[in-house]
Amino acid sequence: MIRIPYDEMIKKITEQAGISEAEVQEKIKTKLEQLSGLISKDGAAHIVANELGVKLVSEEGKIKDLYEGMRNVEFNAKVQQVYEVREFNRQDGSSGKVGNFLCGDETGIIRVVCWGSQADNLSKLSKDCVIRISGGLVRNNQGRKEVHLNDKSNIIVNPNGIDIGNVKQREDAKRKEIKDLEETDQNVAILGTIVQSFEPRFFEVCPECGKRIKEDEGIFVCPAHKKVSPDYSYVFNVVVDDGSDNMRCVLFKNQAEKLLQKSQEEMLVYKNSPESFEPVKNDLLGSLVKIVGRVNKNTFFDRLEFVAQLVFPEPDPAEELARIKAQ
Repeated sequence: MIRIPYDEMIKKITEQAGISEAEVQEKIKTKLEQLSGLISKDGAAHIVANELGVKLVSEEGKIKDLYEGMRNVEFNAKVQQVYEVREFNRQDGSSGKVGNFLCGDETGIIRVVCWGSQADNLSKLSKDCVIRISGGLVRNNQGRKEVHLNDKSNIIVNPNGIDIGNVKQREDAKRKEIKDLEETDQNVAILGTIVQSFEPRFFEVCPECGKRIKEDEGIFVCPAHKKVSPDYSYVFNVVVDDGSDNMRCVLFKNQAEKLLQKSQEEMLVYKNSPESFEPVKNDLLGSLVKIVGRVNKNTFFDRLEFVAQLVFPEPDPAEELARIKAQ
């Protein structure tokens, strides 16, 4: 069953039918009374929408119109961030792999989870490349919509004639104070001041798939692409304080670039000239930042850290205060 939030159904009905919210609510109440408790409020809203000729599910193929339970969804998007593929073992002794990435369009951002052979497609993706997805299933993960792809799904990279405008950086994350963060938290937002920053750390990656590679007797070898000339990625750490507590935040390549407002070429300069990063590091101190991400347990240092997935430098304090009050 497709699960559309009740408030969104009300909004769609009022907009498409041209009636007030009070009228819609009255029609739903009447439908509930007619069916004598044999249907839920959501079900009654579906019936009212159908009677009024309202389409609750759009055919535009936009991310905002994806809802839990939808199958074989098709949409176009622009890649925002690609994560590493992870291998795992099943209880029956077989193995599998899964990877995921964030993509977006003019209406919002969504995570796409790639299972099995679909995980191999991640090596073809890079930030801002346009993709077309078909055969996806929309699921709910702790209140967050995700699109899951299996062997029957399809990803087309840079399809002809498809253009995506500016991606809307929609925040549907839950706001929490740092003191309340827990190890299991995902898709949460924190707002605070940068009180400490560190030099970026650089590491070798395969130029084809982006996976981290190691040097062996002067040669860099990727398991998938064999001997390669390494490219470089980086990770940047800051400590954020929100008045309740402070926490180290980990920003990988794309999010580091966004916070620092630097290009990849500018970042790589600091690899060979780390002393030139000192002014940049100091300028960050005292800056207000909003970060959306997940909490991770660093077992080596036995501490919780915040891994950034979206970064909003210099957020508007008034707008953020209004958002907090609305939660």
